[in-house]
Amino acid sequence: MTRPTTFRPTYLEIDLQAIHSNIQSLQKKLRDETTIIPVVKANAYGHGAGEVVTYLEKQGFHFFAVATPDEAVELREAGSQSEILVLGHSPHHFVPYAAQHGIHLTAHSLEWLQHLSPDEKPSLHVKLDTGMGRIGLATEKEVLEAVRLLNDNPNWDLAGVYTHFAKADEERNPHFEEQLNRFETWLSLFPQKPRFIHAANSAAAIQHPDATFTAVRFGISMYGLAPSPWLQQSTDFPYRPAMRLVTELVHVKQLPSGSSIGYGAAYRCEEPEWIGTVPIGYADGLLRGLNQLSVLIEDEKAPIVGKICMDQTMIKLSKAFKVGTKVVLLGSNGVHTIPAEEWAEHLQTISYEICCQLSSRVPRIYPLSDK
Repeated sequence: MTRPTTFRPTYLEIDLQAIHSNIQSLQKKLRDETTIIPVVKANAYGHGAGEVVTYLEKQGFHFFAVATPDEAVELREAGSQSEILVLGHSPHHFVPYAAQHGIHLTAHSLEWLQHLSPDEKPSLHVKLDTGMGRIGLATEKEVLEAVRLLNDNPNWDLAGVYTHFAKADEERNPHFEEQLNRFETWLSLFPQKPRFIHAANSAAAIQHPDATFTAVRFGISMYGLAPSPWLQQSTDFPYRPAMRLVTELVHVKQLPSGSSIGYGAAYRCEEPEWIGTVPIGYADGLLRGLNQLSVLIEDEKAPIVGKICMDQTMIKLSKAFKVGTKVVLLGSNGVHTIPAEEWAEHLQTISYEICCQLSSRVPRIYPLSDK
């Protein structure tokens, strides 16, 4: 697929083959019969849900997970015919649409189940809160009542039962063990087991084969990022990042010693310096807190100077680079690499947030999507 016509040279380059490679690496760790459910919520963690799903469907994947009903509808309207699971809450007026369009819904509370019409025909995944404290049935009594409701309403299809681990991205720990044991105990209360039994996210799927059951939800690591620094260091999983944030120099000038740069004159040149401007700023996801980091230009690193603006950022150059020279802010330029984890560490957050906060103003391009 060729790059779409845009008028600002700032874009995210998405390597779809890297995404498939990460899935293949996980497949090697799983039993052949275990279903991998690619998680494409939040616009596929910023990578572009429509393109990611279209590509993975061509690779033989036909069941995806999203967070909201609207995300499921967007995939349907984009042409996907795959099964889709909504991991979050769905209002009851969405149930008829979901039943008609092959969208699985999360049954996350007794109240939600009790308000379903006996005449409706939803595909349900019962969510068990085994220790996350977010959504889901939280006691054995609630699980037993849910089983009764399902038995009494034959139109309702029990397609799955699942939970979510709170500490799967750490070394094996008592909380993880408690959740796993509780899930297995409550799962035994269902007289008939559904097609999809899933507890493992990326972290658990990579390091806990005993927690994979019949399906796993593959999220952050499908995009080549480790769920945590500990997991990146402690396993041999070959993470292959799929995202590269690119722009180019649009202005270059030499400023004399003592010149100030940017809002608040926060930076002053200690000597005559070459300063380049790139058309990207915090409205695109290059947050102001990143102003002490560097970007990549040719075989060099160039530090950001001054405060990052809404739409533009200044960098210190070692020489008079030509206007139009490519600048890489995330990913590799063939010589150096700036991983999302570097931004995350600097901002005291996680790599998930780095990918998701890159705004829709930055176009996503897919150089390999037509191969």
